[in-house]
Amino acid sequence: MNGPATAGTVFADVHALGRDMRLECRWIASPRPQAPLLVFLHEGLGSVSMWKDWPQQVCEASGCRGLVYSRDGYGQSTPRPLQEKWPVDFMHGQAREVLPALLRALGVDARQDRPVLFGHSDGGSIALLYAAMHPDAVAGIVVAAPHIFIEDVTVSSIEQARQAYLQTDLRARLGRHHADADSAFWGWNDVWLDPGFRAWNIEEYLPRIACPVLAIQGVDDEYGTLAQIRGIRRLAPQTELLEIPGCRHSPHRDQPASVIQAVAGFVGGLEKPR
Repeated sequence: MNGPATAGTVFADVHALGRDMRLECRWIASPRPQAPLLVFLHEGLGSVSMWKDWPQQVCEASGCRGLVYSRDGYGQSTPRPLQEKWPVDFMHGQAREVLPALLRALGVDARQDRPVLFGHSDGGSIALLYAAMHPDAVAGIVVAAPHIFIEDVTVSSIEQARQAYLQTDLRARLGRHHADADSAFWGWNDVWLDPGFRAWNIEEYLPRIACPVLAIQGVDDEYGTLAQIRGIRRLAPQTELLEIPGCRHSPHRDQPASVIQAVAGFVGGLEKPR
């Protein structure tokens, strides 16, 4: 088995994207030493603590070990330098370099012990890119409210988030989950509202995904339409879709039981002989 057998928070020293970074990680143990490893990739304003105990619930329901981590700029990980703006292809860099380097630093051989990824929003886009770039280092991916191209509704909601950060207690609330809330918020908000980001699109990568995919989205997602996950299935036909009524941008918070059941069923299917 790769990774520790016991649960707890650790910090991994990683070199990626031309720099050294320290990434906050939390392991979730399983009574099964050879249980699948489920890696959780957070949203654009997320972190280890913002998941709360939901990853633990998923791992218990699916019989998995778990790894939850905060990307650089988030949580207790190395913050984004004050004047640095993320490049338009920042999610590509996370998938191409940072996640593989993190797994190596933690002693996970992703080609031998192929993980299952669960990614939410930006984390879902990173999971899709990782699966396309490293097809022999992933067993399957679950993506919740991912982005594969830019929609007007997405930009509009991110503009509203900017006003909320400036005018409400959003900054204080994010401060409970990030050592540097400004690092997390402005890194995300500035790049998404950069005019150059309107051309961002990862559809060309999707046909390269060879592993099984479960794509989940709320019907009432305020950050994107169902064209996002339906576009994934069009370009990666092995994709299963779960469209949840009465659900917004965070299916695991809005409809936790439904998403846990879906993830457990998906992981169980991966373990069966094909």
